[in-house]
Amino acid sequence: MRQSLAEFEARFHHEAAEAVAEREAVQRETQARARIRRQKRVRKHGSLRFVALVVAILATSLAVTFLMFEALALLIG
Repeated sequence: MRQSLAEFEARFHHEAAEAVAEREAVQRETQARARIRRQKRVRKHGSLRFVALVVAILATSLAVTFLMFEALALLIG
């Protein structure tokens, strides 16, 4: 009886250690996936902001050019 109880206890400790290791591995994988998702989201938002900046600069330059020529036409004409 004592030997089977000792074996049972040893098996329990072994399985508990395996469960802890598995839990830690799952947690590491979850953190890695979250980190990758965050990096993709930051990259995507950065790209969208860059496109918005380029569009704003182009729109500003077109508006300034148009208004400059309109003002020039009013002065000359």
